[in-house]
Amino acid sequence: MRFLGVGETCDLGALYLSLIAEGHEVRVAVSEPLARGTLAGLCPKVEDWRAELDWVRAAGDDGVILFEAVSEGLGALQDELRAQGFNVIGGSAYGDRLENDRGYAHAVLEELGFPKGQSWTFKAADEALRFVEQNPARYVLKLSGADHASGHNYIGQLADGTDVAAMLRVRATDLGKADELVLMRFFDGVEMGVGAYFNGERFIGPACLDWEHKRFFAGELGELTGEMGTVVTYARTDGFFERTLARMEGRLRGHGHVGYVNLNTIVNEEGIWPLEFTCRFGYPGFAVLAPLQGWGWGELFAAMVQRAPVTMPTVPGFCVGVVLTIPPFPYSRKQVDEPVGLPITIEGGLDPRRHHLGEAGLDGAGELVTSGLYGWTMVATGVGAGIAEAKAEAYAAADRVHTPNLRYRLDIGDRLIGGDFARVERLGLLD
Repeated sequence: MRFLGVGETCDLGALYLSLIAEGHEVRVAVSEPLARGTLAGLCPKVEDWRAELDWVRAAGDDGVILFEAVSEGLGALQDELRAQGFNVIGGSAYGDRLENDRGYAHAVLEELGFPKGQSWTFKAADEALRFVEQNPARYVLKLSGADHASGHNYIGQLADGTDVAAMLRVRATDLGKADELVLMRFFDGVEMGVGAYFNGERFIGPACLDWEHKRFFAGELGELTGEMGTVVTYARTDGFFERTLARMEGRLRGHGHVGYVNLNTIVNEEGIWPLEFTCRFGYPGFAVLAPLQGWGWGELFAAMVQRAPVTMPTVPGFCVGVVLTIPPFPYSRKQVDEPVGLPITIEGGLDPRRHHLGEAGLDGAGELVTSGLYGWTMVATGVGAGIAEAKAEAYAAADRVHTPNLRYRLDIGDRLIGGDFARVERLGLLD
């Protein structure tokens, strides 16, 4: 098959390398100048992805365009390319709106039968401030719009909401740049996501369950990052999927979405509380899922293009993924001047099953070095029948990686092992 990757920062590097290893043809376009070194010497690059459309079309049904990100207009562009007859996997205009317009997403969820009155949308910070002052409680403040990363959100810590109110007063000007401000009721429980690949007509089973670790430091301290590590499984997931993400099948079909879809939730003794959608490939989610998927990426994408009702074979148990970073993560090199081209040394050599390259490439001498905009160096994964076993294997893989100033969390999976997973089981949410 032929795959054309389209992205800003080449987030799917390990996926592209897997496709090449499987024998497929791959070309990748990277629009961000500071990310041009990612996958250098490892994967063919092109300057203008549009100039490669004839190359994709010449492959017929075996030609696929992979879109990485959710950015302004990219979903609509993918819909347009599908209308022109291209196989496009990634997202859609509808998926962009679900992910970026939080108020709209919660309205959709309410229409599908999820609890109402758990979030409130405002056009200005002063409106949100008045609401908090009149309705004191613990809230989560989130911003709508494609340009707002998770690090812009604030999870309130005080029961009367005074810390959220302070944020709204002090940061009113910056917050006012968002399309909308969303206040969500804070739920005390276990954060758990459910995701599956949607082929344009139906979900490919089984769904996965995931438990993300988003804070920069161990113990859930520090900045909210995209993700520092994750625990995933494809086992015992059908019931939770049917109660949650499966309800979206008709909506996604009606809007022609093709790609991975995830719904993040909080679960507790009161119920299941949906938080937000991810309607694209997740990083590092795709890399953490790969060791549990019985198909290679090419076989999975072929099944999505064919749109046949299929079930993907999966590996039982759990996978734990640990994100290995260097400075300036969790910021970018546009904000903090940090070098690239640092050596990456892996004891025993790179194991593609356990080391999923992120922002890395080869230098002129053929040595593996750091690259890119953020400092996402790679993801180390481990698989096991239990979470503890998978964690031990993941950290064994991480311990083999050496590069200057490398850092990563040491507690991925600990809260699940310490009681959160048992709580999910007691809630009756697993098959």
